[in-house]
Amino acid sequence: MATTGGPSSPLNIPPELKKEGSDWFAVFNPKVKRVLDVELIHTLTHESVVCCVRFSADGKYLATGCNHTAQIYDAETGIKTCVLSDESADKQRDLYIRSVCFSPDGKFLATGADKQIRIWDIEKRKIRNIFDGHQQEIYSLDFSQDGRLIVSGSADRTARIWDMVDGTSKILSIDDGESDGSGGPNSVANPNATATDAGVTSVVISPNGQLVAAGSLDAIVRIWDVNTGQLLKRLRGHQDSVYSVKFMPDGNELVSGSLDKTLRYWDVGGIGSGGASGSGSLVKNGKGDKGGLCTMSFTGHTDYVLSVAVSHDANWVVSGSKDRSVQFWDAKTASWQCMVQGHKNSVISVDLSPVSSLLATGSGDWEARIWSYNNI
Repeated sequence: MATTGGPSSPLNIPPELKKEGSDWFAVFNPKVKRVLDVELIHTLTHESVVCCVRFSADGKYLATGCNHTAQIYDAETGIKTCVLSDESADKQRDLYIRSVCFSPDGKFLATGADKQIRIWDIEKRKIRNIFDGHQQEIYSLDFSQDGRLIVSGSADRTARIWDMVDGTSKILSIDDGESDGSGGPNSVANPNATATDAGVTSVVISPNGQLVAAGSLDAIVRIWDVNTGQLLKRLRGHQDSVYSVKFMPDGNELVSGSLDKTLRYWDVGGIGSGGASGSGSLVKNGKGDKGGLCTMSFTGHTDYVLSVAVSHDANWVVSGSKDRSVQFWDAKTASWQCMVQGHKNSVISVDLSPVSSLLATGSGDWEARIWSYNNI
């Protein structure tokens, strides 16, 4: 399994290996050829912690989630175009919007905060649907590329697949006897886990709409079949909670980020029918299954990895960390290309534009930022 070290302190770095802005800097890896340039484009000031950032499918807009409001910005100009706030919510209590996701046609924005998923009509600035069912806070949302389904992950230890037309849902439970948190042989993935520690932190639907992957507090990544709801695979390797999962564009690989300070790259092409080469047959859990092998580990962050993203050309993996940095990794080799630092608190969320070379970051410093990254 490939593994490579991360950047050292920015002190004493030769000028050709660093770039400095007014309130940010980038450091480039001296051991690999420099092929990227990074630039800060916009700083978007918010009124609370920025919990999540997400580009629209056409890359024209960026949505952010913070306390009580979701906001939409023009990604090119940085101008705020829309603020969405549920007027019926109790303003005296915190209501952090932990996940936002545009529908593929750009007409709707799904937000997850408390136990409800709110589907907003962006043009009308009004709630179109509310999906009820989760028993605890919602941490993550993702639309299928055809816009027909939305998947959610919650602290209640379940993921759900929702039908956008009729609002019905299918429960994907992680209470599968493998992570009971009792300290017995089944809880080796995270020895510090307790029975309530299996909350679902991150969900993603594969590009072809066949698989759902979820990261969990119990350090396991699980993959289900969308159509049947059957659990197909558990990906083990992380030593602490998994906070973020993303499929590569072809659906044959998956990237995960963890509180163990690492990212992992998984071959999932043989699981179910999720990959481009999938046969459509279900894969039984057990030894000798096709797919599910960790092929690379990305090491270099000095604190929790809180969010991961992948570029539309499949060349780059980007991660945001509690160490306040963003790192660009070569998706083929797991070597780091550059480390960007500008936020004054944890980088809670990162996203890459689906069509262009833009990066968005959201932080505990009450700012979201839009960056460009370009080949040189």
